[in-house]
Amino acid sequence: MERPQILLSDVDLSLGSGAARVHILKGLGLSVAPGESVGIVGPSGSGKSTLLMVMAGLERADRGGVEIAGERLDRMDEDALARFRGRRIGIVFQSFHLMPTMTALENVAVPLELAGRRDAFARAEAELAAVGLGHRLHHHPAEMSGGEQQRVAIARALAPEPAVLIADEPTGNLDAETGEEIVRLMFAAKARRGATLVIVTHDRALADRCDRRIAMRSGEIVEDVRLAPRAVATV
Repeated sequence: MERPQILLSDVDLSLGSGAARVHILKGLGLSVAPGESVGIVGPSGSGKSTLLMVMAGLERADRGGVEIAGERLDRMDEDALARFRGRRIGIVFQSFHLMPTMTALENVAVPLELAGRRDAFARAEAELAAVGLGHRLHHHPAEMSGGEQQRVAIARALAPEPAVLIADEPTGNLDAETGEEIVRLMFAAKARRGATLVIVTHDRALADRCDRRIAMRSGEIVEDVRLAPRAVATV
């Protein structure tokens, strides 16, 4: 049997302290196969973005196992976790999280350079060209549209050739047409590279483009539906 690319076992997480402490994730278990795409939906406060942060190693669970690409994140110290995340997990945020003082090329290359990649700038240039920004290498975020900034963020996430690509509301700050371009780009990249894709979204139609749709409520998975295969649009 193929080993899961993502395996969460009895994950519990609470945030805050004292009377303000909130139980966010409640004994959650999830298995995602290599190359699978999963859309996670649910109302605000359901725990879906926190679940994504646990998968990405950006939040530590209070209890339970978190295994990504065969490695136990819950057993790593912070330095090992940061190194692993830089190599194996690509993250795309709603608000892009680009460095405003860096060009598009630098935003993609510098994380690679810090991770020890000698070909950081060549790799970054190739990834930006792949998302249609070969002509915008030396522009800063303020000189680019929201869609272009999100393309830079996707190039940055894909540059280390991660096993898992995680996206938190990747179209939330974009108009419908630009958002559709970004969605097509992510699915095409996922198909081309064989990566596992997990998307948190308020858009059920976007979740339904994945292999599976998972619904969360009050920190628990209340629905896990396998969806019919869809053709992958190219960009």
